[in-house]
Order: sequence, then C-alpha cells, then structure tokens
Amino acid sequence: MISWTVLRAIIIGTLAVASASGAGSEACAGCHREIAETYRKTGMGRSFYKPSSHETVENSTYYHKASDSYFTMLRRDGGLYQQRYQLDAGGKRINEMEKRVDYIMGSGNHSRAYLSRTPQNKLVELPLAWYSEKGGYWAMNPGYDRPDHQGFRREITYDCMFCHNAYPEIPAGHEQPFAEPVYTAAMPSGIDCSRCHGDGAQHVRTAGRAAILNPKRLTPDRQMEVCMQCHLETTSFPLPNSIQRYERGPFSYRPNEPLADFILTFDHARGKGYDEKYEIVNSAYRLRRSQCFLQSKGKMTCTTCHNPHDVRSVGAATCRTCHAAAFQQLVATGKHTTEDGCIDCHMPKRRTEDVVHVTMTDHYIQRRKPAGDLLADRPETEGTPYRGEVVPYYPATLPKTAESDLYLAIAQVIQKSNLTAGIAQLKAAIERYRPKRPEYYLQLAEAWREQGPLANALPYYEQAVRLDPKFVFGLQKLGTALRRSNRSAEAVEYLKRAAAVAPENAVTWRELGLAYSAQQKMTDAAAALQKAVALDADMSEAHNNLGVVWAQVGDTTRADAAFREAIRIQPDYADAHGNLGNLLSEAGRLDEARSHLEISLRLRPNDAPTRYNYAMVLGRTRDIDGAQRELEAAVRADPDFADAHLLLGTILLEKGQPDAALPHLRKAAGDKNPSVREEAERMLRQIGK
Repeated sequence: MISWTVLRAIIIGTLAVASASGAGSEACAGCHREIAETYRKTGMGRSFYKPSSHETVENSTYYHKASDSYFTMLRRDGGLYQQRYQLDAGGKRINEMEKRVDYIMGSGNHSRAYLSRTPQNKLVELPLAWYSEKGGYWAMNPGYDRPDHQGFRREITYDCMFCHNAYPEIPAGHEQPFAEPVYTAAMPSGIDCSRCHGDGAQHVRTAGRAAILNPKRLTPDRQMEVCMQCHLETTSFPLPNSIQRYERGPFSYRPNEPLADFILTFDHARGKGYDEKYEIVNSAYRLRRSQCFLQSKGKMTCTTCHNPHDVRSVGAATCRTCHAAAFQQLVATGKHTTEDGCIDCHMPKRRTEDVVHVTMTDHYIQRRKPAGDLLADRPETEGTPYRGEVVPYYPATLPKTAESDLYLAIAQVIQKSNLTAGIAQLKAAIERYRPKRPEYYLQLAEAWREQGPLANALPYYEQAVRLDPKFVFGLQKLGTALRRSNRSAEAVEYLKRAAAVAPENAVTWRELGLAYSAQQKMTDAAAALQKAVALDADMSEAHNNLGVVWAQVGDTTRADAAFREAIRIQPDYADAHGNLGNLLSEAGRLDEARSHLEISLRLRPNDAPTRYNYAMVLGRTRDIDGAQRELEAAVRADPDFADAHLLLGTILLEKGQPDAALPHLRKAAGDKNPSVREEAERMLRQIGK
C-alpha cells in the first residue's frame, strides 16, 4: 500500500510540476514544512511580494527638497498607491502623478521599494522607499536624492530581478542581451528553493526518488558561488561590477555550475583608494578579504555562520570553534574583556556608501573595530567616477581564450572606466578573433560613440546588424548614430527594420520620429512619436519631441499640451521647460515664459541656447541689464555662439560702449550664417571698424 508521505508528494508534484522553475517553495513545503516555515521568515523568503492590507502607510507624506516635490503613500479602493505633486506659487498642486503599487521589493529588514507594473508588462520603481533604521522612516530610493532624479521611470532590469526574487517568466526572445525587461503577468513571490537547490520538478514528480541538490555536498567554491551569485557585487558605482556572458539568458544560472560560466566579475585596480569601499551588496566581497576566510583554505563558507533557512543570528559560538584558546588567553592576560559579542567589535554595523539610509553588518572580519562613527548619517553622492584599469575579480585570473580577451576589453569601456586604452584593446581583440556574436561589435561602437568621432562607431554598428539582422538594440543604435551623422534617410530604414522586429518597442518609434523630423517629414515624424507615446505614455522625451514637431508645423495648441505633459511626467525636464518657455515667449506670454526658462536654467545652468532665449525674454520686458548678463553667460558657456555675440554686441553698442562691443561683433562677423555675418559686418562699418 502506498504510504501517506509518498501520496502527499505525488499530489503536490501533480499540482506544482507546471512550474518550470522547480515546483516552487510551496511544493517543497509539503514535505519540508518546518524548514519552509522558518525560511518564509527570512529576508530571502520575503524578498518580493504583492502588497496586502497590512502594509503600514501612516504618516507617509514626504517632502523632497532637492526636487521640490511631495510624495505620498495612500490607500484607495483596496489598493496601495504612491503619488507625487508639486505646489505652484499660489499653493495649488501641479505636476501630479500617481502609480499603483503592484509589488514590494525588499523584506523590510533594511528597506522596501515599491514597484508598479506598466501596460507593457514592465516594472518601474517608484521614487519613495521605506527604511527600517531609526524605527522606520520614508526617504528617496538610492539615486533619487537629487533635483533631476528618474521619477516614475526607473525600470526594474533583469539584473535587478535576478537577485531580488525567484526566476520570473519572460517573453520569448527577451533572453537575448540588451532585450527590454518585460515580465509575464504571473510573478513569483520571494526567492525560492530552486535558487540554491536547483530544479526540483523531477524530485517532486518522482516523490523524492530523484536527487535534489544539497549545497553542503558541493565543493567549497561551488558552495560559495550559490551565495555569491547575488552577494558578490564589488561595487554598484560605474565600473562595471560584472558582465553576464552574452550566450547566457538572464535567468539561466543554476547552482552547481561554475559561476564564471554565467557571469564574470570585475573590480578596480588595487591601490586606487577603493580598497576600503563599503557598499550594500559587499558581504561576500568583504568576507573574502578576511584572514578568517583566507586562512581557512576553503573550509569557511557563508553557511559556516549563516543558516539560510532560518533568521536566527549567529553568536560567538561559531567564532569560538577556531578562536576559543586565543580568546581565553587574551582574557587571562587582561587584553580582552569576558564579553563574547564578537560580531559587534569584529564585524560592526556600518552605513553603506551607495544606499545611505541603510546600515549593515560588515563581513570584513577585522582584528580591531575601525575608528570613527560607523553609523553616522551621510549624504547621497554620485562619487568620483573611477578612471583606471578594470581587473578581473572572480575568477581572479581569466583563462587564455578569445572570450576572456574580449570580455576583459569590454570591461574597460562599458562604463568608460578605461575608455581610450580599452578601445584599442577591444579593437585589437575583435581583429584577432573575428567573433561571430554581434554584441562585441556593438560595445566597440558604443565606446567610439562615447569618445568620438562618431564616424568611427558606424562600421561596428553596421557589422553588429550584419551578424544579426534582427538585433533590435543594434538596429536602434545604428539608426540613432546615422541620424546624428546627418544620414537621416539611412537612419529611417534601419529604424523601420527595428520596429518591424519589435513593434512594441517605444524607444525605436521615438528614434524613428526623430529621424523623420530631421528629414522635415513632419507628418511621418508626428505619427511615429504618437506611436511611441501610445506604447509608453510616460516617455517624457517622446512628448517633448512631439511638442517640437507640433510647434514646427504651427500647431501651438498641441505643442503646448505636449510640452506640459512632458513636464508633468518629469518636472525636472530642462528641455521641455525651455521649449515651453520659447513657445510662450512667441505667444507674448512673457511672465510664464520667464518662469519656465528660469526652471530650465536652474536645472542646466550652462546651457547657452537657453541663456540666449532667456535674454530675449528679458529684453522684451525692458530688462536690458538682465539680458546683457544672460548673453555674457551664454558666450562664456559657448564661445562660438554667434547669435549671442551679435545680440550682446548690439546691446553694448546701444549703451555707448563700442570698444566692449567690438570683439563680439567681430566674432559674429566670422560666422557661416549669412544673415548673422552680414548684420555684424554692417554694425562694424557703422562704428568704423
């Protein structure tokens, strides 16, 4: 007779085997109830979930001074929402935006981020986060504590989801590099058993007769890699920290395979002042520097101190397995107290540099506690961009293969750390190995685009799309590069190909609209941009571009609405404020124009054209001195700005200062624009110069 245990496993397996990721944690709970119950309480078990009625949102209106915006968490009709608004001079709400919270990312042990699903099945991070420190409080997500933050537009990438949840299902074709991060409707809830134990579907299907992976049976390196797949990050600042191999899908890693077969990890060169960095995902990185780890010769792993199935913290007993005799001797000689709180002194909590509202246990085990206040508040900063060689970190030495040379070269250029040397290195590697994958050529093209001249990038973009004619990202990038090279007709053809392969890609439609606009095909441009905003209503750039098109064809009503929608979505959008300011100026609405141009200049003070346009508004309001100051600022920002030189020379001449006007008029007289040149020459003749 079949036993109840076997019958239960068969029932669970029948119900759960549809899950391709290994039946899921709920199926495992049928036979491993106690472990499942304790694991559910861990941070990993609570890493991702749908909001419930129990979520605390009291006292949750937060004013963000840098962007002059208010953020509110609120409940309505059983749903949780995050709202943003600003106040105008009269105290009226403006630039309101609201998104439903569909998921919460983060256990709450340190923080929670709130995510919203878009109509295109993307996930975006909402600006306001909750932090557990100091009894719990609201503040901006990392990277948002600035005037020009990403608002409601930061997408949750596959890289982000990889470490914050179980593996989700993604649409066919999106396993390719550079694919848009799109998720199917069903999302898992929390990191599941398969992330450490492998696919358990067969194990469940056969009622336990098929083996399941037990990380304890792995070699020390493979054991560590089970944890390091998510806890190894060398830095979250631009470097890059890692490169996923191009032939691997974003959720294809499985425990028991070498981590380097999936992803390569990189670091700053030693001795560059970065050795003491302390960031939120540095735990394995810091531990691997510790003498305890190094001297153990592989015996010490993450599970030496952590039971991944339980939330209970590790005490001094673990430390005493190696240090009991030394501890007793130090106590006996009066060199150590009898207190056994090893963690507090040798692995103290510290405030992280990249997520400044979070403090975490430092996994660098040190003989003495570092000096200073390790928990002191710190402002969010972008830091000084690293410029120097990028070196392999894990594995520390790459095998001598074509792929190793190519990936090491890409690591130099992908985030501009070692751009000039990296371009030469990657170019040489491509010429030596002639790789068949398009991504290598695309990365060299992108590096040339960053460094210039753009003409050097075009052959590599072209080679990328020759190797893969359906490479959407490559087609899109090539189209953009051709447009910026004044080859708009060719740009249109490549962008149309990209749109045919991935018609749901809003970025491609926007780029196509810009290419049509460059050809002065305004009807086609408007149609493509309208398609972009239909696909992504929150794409502020497309609304702004559409406003420019409407303005050029004389439809000022629609242009005004498009610019205002761009600003509502992204209140810190300098271009949209500038464009709206110019439109209002032409309509004679000078006070409103002045207000928007001032916002644009506050966001981008060194923009010479906006300074010039602001000077024009000031001149029309008879503020000649103010106009002069703005024109002087414009020519400082752009010494070759002929129109600004001409107008500044005109003002100085009218003020009776011909000597001061002379250099500006001479500069304008050398311009290629005939009307500017002729007017400057006329004025020079007027003063006899």
